[in-house]
Amino acid sequence: MGRQPAGPLEGRTVLVTRPAEQGEGLRAALRALGATVHVVPVIRVLPPEDPQPLRQAAASLGRYDWVVFTSRNGVRALAQWAARGDAGWPAGLRVACIGPATAQATQELGWPVHLQPARYVAESLVDSFRQQGVRGARVLVVRAQQARDVLPEGLRSLGAQVEVVAAYRTEPAYNEAERLQGVLRQGVDLATFASPSAIDAALRLCGDAGLLRSVPVACIGPVTASAAARAGLQVVAVAHTYTQEGLVQAVVRALAGGGEGAR
Repeated sequence: MGRQPAGPLEGRTVLVTRPAEQGEGLRAALRALGATVHVVPVIRVLPPEDPQPLRQAAASLGRYDWVVFTSRNGVRALAQWAARGDAGWPAGLRVACIGPATAQATQELGWPVHLQPARYVAESLVDSFRQQGVRGARVLVVRAQQARDVLPEGLRSLGAQVEVVAAYRTEPAYNEAERLQGVLRQGVDLATFASPSAIDAALRLCGDAGLLRSVPVACIGPVTASAAARAGLQVVAVAHTYTQEGLVQAVVRALAGGGEGAR
C-alpha cells in the first residue's frame, strides 16, 4: 500500500488555548489535517460571584419577551436553574443566539431558537433585533460576568427593557502557566484564540509577554483579533466565519499558503 497523502498541516505545530471541552474538538479537526496540536486551556469557566440574579431570572422566565444567549456556557448555566420539561419554557418567550454553536446548545435542551445573526458578533445581533423591532420588549441577556456592553446598550437604544445577568465568569488557568510556557519555548508555528479573555489570560500565564508575542496568531473573529492586536500579538489570520470550522480554515490559510497569513 502506498503512503497516505500528507494533510495540509503536516509538519506544523499548533497551540489551542480553548477550555478543555471546546479545545478537544479543535484539536481533532487540526490533527485530521496533519498538525501536531497542543491543547493548553488558558482560562477556567466558573460560576458568577453572585449567582442569585441568574437563579431569579431562571425562575421567572415568563416575564420576558426575549432571552439572548451569547455563548454555550450561558445556555448551560441558565439550564441549571430553569424548570425542566415541556412546561419549563414559557409560551411566547423567544430566543436569540449569537452563533450556531450557542444555538445548537440551546436546541439540545429542547429550547427554540428564533433569531441568529448572519455574522456572529454582538453588533450583528443588534442589527437583527433592529429589523425585528424590540421597542418595549423585555429582554434578558445571559452572558459572561466580564463582557462588552455593545449588546445591552444596543438593545436599549432600540427601546428594549434590558436585564443583564452574569451566567459565569472566567479567570486565568494559573495551573497551566508552566505547561503553556514550556510549549511556547519548545516552539509552535501558530497559536489560536477564540476570545479576548483567552488572550488576556495567556499573557498573564506567560509572565514574559515576549514569549507569546513572538508567535503568529489565528483568531476566531474580529473582536478577538482586535484584542490580540492591541496586546501586541502577531495576528496572521482571522476566521471568515466565527466558528470552530472557520478557525480551522484560518489556520490552514496561515500555515498552508493560499493567501492571508501564509508563511
